[in-house]
Amino acid sequence: MQATPASTTMVALSTMIGTTIEWYDFFIFGTASALIFGHTFFPSFDPAVATILSLSTFAAGLFARPVGAIFFGHFGDRIGRKKMLIASLLLMGVPTTLIGMLPTYSQIGIMAPIALTLIRICQGIALGGEWGGAVLMAVEHAPPKRSGFFGSLPQTGCPAALVLSSGAFALTGLLASDDFQAWGGVCRFSQAVF
Repeated sequence: MQATPASTTMVALSTMIGTTIEWYDFFIFGTASALIFGHTFFPSFDPAVATILSLSTFAAGLFARPVGAIFFGHFGDRIGRKKMLIASLLLMGVPTTLIGMLPTYSQIGIMAPIALTLIRICQGIALGGEWGGAVLMAVEHAPPKRSGFFGSLPQTGCPAALVLSSGAFALTGLLASDDFQAWGGVCRFSQAVF
């Protein structure tokens, strides 16, 4: 059964959008690691050391990406790429939401940076699985002699996400410094609960 042009276009757009969402979450975390997480999750350290520790949680996600590629690639072949792409999007989105609700170091102590690192590993696994799966899905649904072009479409998600995440932080950067730290570093939910 050959794919219709409409379904091929839908697959191409879906892989681009999915990759953009995955990378957006990744870049948002990276920027927050540099600007916010050092103050909220590592306050007892020198600011430079806190920033390095904060960025090391970002690195944990990078090291987890190959695990995600292997896991989601294996099960994508067995039970279907579409199901695994949806699972990888959920595995990225739910932890991103949890980071926004995560209590800070001042609220739960050392468990805050540990939880942040574990959540970050989940995001890295998700990105590793989604990125490769999106490229494979785009290539598999490409018209004849167009697989290279269609395989490149999910790659546009990375620069699109960089622009979107930079824009999001540029808008929040318009806030006063205290408001930026309050909105960016501590979620209202975690303040209410803890």
